[in-house]
Amino acid sequence: MSTTAETNDGADKVAGTAAGPGAAERKYDGPLLSVDNVSTRFRTKRGWLHAVDGVSLTLEAGETLGLVGESGSGKSVLGKTAMGLISGDNATHITGEVRFAGHDMQAITRKQQRELWGDDIAMIFQDPMSALNPLKHIGTQLTESIRVHMGLDKKQARERAVELLRKVRIPEPARRIDQYPHELSGGMRQRVVIAIALACDPTLVIADEPTTALDVTVQKQILDLLDDLRHEMGMASILVSHDLGVVAGQTDRVAVMYAGRVVEMAPTKQLFSSPRHPYTTALLAAIPDLGDAPHTPLESIDGGLPDMTKPIPGCAFADRCRYAQERCLTEAPALDVAKDADGEPGADPKHPHRVACHFPVGTPEGDAALAANEKAGRTAAGRELKLEAV
Repeated sequence: MSTTAETNDGADKVAGTAAGPGAAERKYDGPLLSVDNVSTRFRTKRGWLHAVDGVSLTLEAGETLGLVGESGSGKSVLGKTAMGLISGDNATHITGEVRFAGHDMQAITRKQQRELWGDDIAMIFQDPMSALNPLKHIGTQLTESIRVHMGLDKKQARERAVELLRKVRIPEPARRIDQYPHELSGGMRQRVVIAIALACDPTLVIADEPTTALDVTVQKQILDLLDDLRHEMGMASILVSHDLGVVAGQTDRVAVMYAGRVVEMAPTKQLFSSPRHPYTTALLAAIPDLGDAPHTPLESIDGGLPDMTKPIPGCAFADRCRYAQERCLTEAPALDVAKDADGEPGADPKHPHRVACHFPVGTPEGDAALAANEKAGRTAAGRELKLEAV
């Protein structure tokens, strides 16, 4: 299932064969990853928590999709559900369908899933210190997956590990391979985690907040490294982040999540130039601008996420939204194609701009709703409004 013709893939392993990487993708013409009406719930003392609620999206081979939203929006749970790391049991309930290169991830066996992990699908976690075993050398942790998935002997696996460390731009890789995680800086540890994820040339990499634990300058280096490797290896990726600034220059499309639902999805340029959902515009407004005068107050979004153990009959963002009307409190909006979005900068007919909002920003309906609320001084949800826009 590799995106390049010269590599082989483990997709046939899903079918119980060992034709090597790339086989499934060559046979399958649809999206590399398809998520159809997926919901993930966790049993808690207060009831079932709806972490992901009816999400549908696709990812093409070689494409990068950004998943953004504040903490608790469900983006990391969606990524782990798509990878198959979360499975249904007495404390977890998953509905909907996830297909990787045409294969139903919920229908294949656990053994077949493990064959896909690392070989075809890999994940980069946000905290390298918890992702790495502090008691094992870097080299040992790298060669484990190489020997399991690629069938190399100990010497060949070590050579491959050194080459991977060189690929992720770790200096003196032949020396670093025999060091422990605590002997490396935070940025170098994250590079090791990336090397482990890419060890077997996966078709899809899910990066879950890969730069959260790093300082700003190292963040940029890691993001540029991931982008370079994606283009070099031809792999698809999902970049999970709470920071719109992180996904701005690293993704082809962005899906904005709130309370377990996708509220807006569009090509990256189009989303940033013409956001349609009030939540997206509020997130963008909260990003500091270098052109602002000193001591300019930072924008914030009033309120917090709703209680996701209770049914939400309408729009989950209504309590915090400046545009909220009575309809928003009782009727959940569908993720539909935004009106007149085909003329916006960055528009893509194959992946149209979609928004889940009854009164989208920048439309006559949205303008009228906001004007009515500002005139009344409050929204239908009871939120008091200031004269200045968020």
